[in-house]
Amino acid sequence: MSTQPENGEDPNETRRARIILRAKLNDVPLLTIITAVMVVVAVYFTGKILYRLRDILLLMLVGGFLALILNPLVDGLERWKIRRRGYAVAIVALGLVVVFSLLAFAFGDPLVNGLTHLANRLPSYVEHAQHGKGLLGKLLRKYHVEKWIHKNSAKLVSLAKSLSKPALELGKGAVTVLFLLVTLFAFVLILLLEATKMREALLAMMTPARAERVKRMSTAVSKAALGYVLANLFISATAGLVVFITLEILGVPFALLFGLWVLLVDFLPQIGGALAGFPTVLFALGHSVTAGIIVAVVFIVFTLVQNHVLNPVIMSKTVKLNPLTVFIAILVGAEMGSWVSGIFGGLVGVLLAVPIAATIQVVVKEFWMSSRSPAEVANDDATPNTTPSS
Repeated sequence: MSTQPENGEDPNETRRARIILRAKLNDVPLLTIITAVMVVVAVYFTGKILYRLRDILLLMLVGGFLALILNPLVDGLERWKIRRRGYAVAIVALGLVVVFSLLAFAFGDPLVNGLTHLANRLPSYVEHAQHGKGLLGKLLRKYHVEKWIHKNSAKLVSLAKSLSKPALELGKGAVTVLFLLVTLFAFVLILLLEATKMREALLAMMTPARAERVKRMSTAVSKAALGYVLANLFISATAGLVVFITLEILGVPFALLFGLWVLLVDFLPQIGGALAGFPTVLFALGHSVTAGIIVAVVFIVFTLVQNHVLNPVIMSKTVKLNPLTVFIAILVGAEMGSWVSGIFGGLVGVLLAVPIAATIQVVVKEFWMSSRSPAEVANDDATPNTTPSS
């Protein structure tokens, strides 16, 4: 006599098997539903994790971009006389440290001297102000500032105590920035050291045809990124030189310092000129009204020429992108970056917008060309070149 139940279930089967069997009998795609739910949950938690790690990911993105730029320099040293890659990376790293130290000295020395001068002259400034001498003393006497200070001294003490916390947070922020710079430097060095091994290991897992395609695409992306950096560096150096000459002619102090400042900040496309120009114009205005107006006019004219002529044209020649594509990529990069991580993300988005757009163009073009049929490839190969010779 059979022990098989009427509903077709086997009592020796597991609960999971019975559930799946019952769902199949009722035409319920249980496995599909479970898979879909698991995919949704995995995507949700992956998005949460990526958003949580957004600052680290942005830092790694910047590090990868810097390593991509410095890698041709390391390869060039290897092809020259430095046969070991570790030595070539060490030379490049030493050069970066020297450049960073020189920039820190160029910016720090005038700042320290200015603060020292202010500290030495501060007692005399206070004494003159107390006796109503000098511009500060006249202002204090005219607007009865001294009486107001005595009247509100308790409030001022309370305000000073409340400002100690933001000052402490600012110090912590400076330490965090320094830590991030050290981390970024170490990450770039590791990428430069392991770039060749990582590339060879990745290509070894591919078929010869796909490896050849990836090599071709990576070479095109590397050329686009290097062309972008060189073009941007040329434009920024031109801006710094123009500002340096203008300030030198007008007799504004620290002309070289502000020229370097403009060179560094102007590296950010579109917005770099405005960020560099604001403090420069204010300093020149403090020197004299005429100098401030002239420097402001120079910045406005050069920024307009840079954003609407130099940047689109030079970028389109070096990165092989349409000027309109360059402009749109920068706007999209700024918006996406600020959405991900605020001001820092926006700056990273602006900096990497053009290389990412060039990378997307290379990838799309490569896949578009690889999707052609054999007949189209043969037709293109058979088409004679009708371009007239020069």
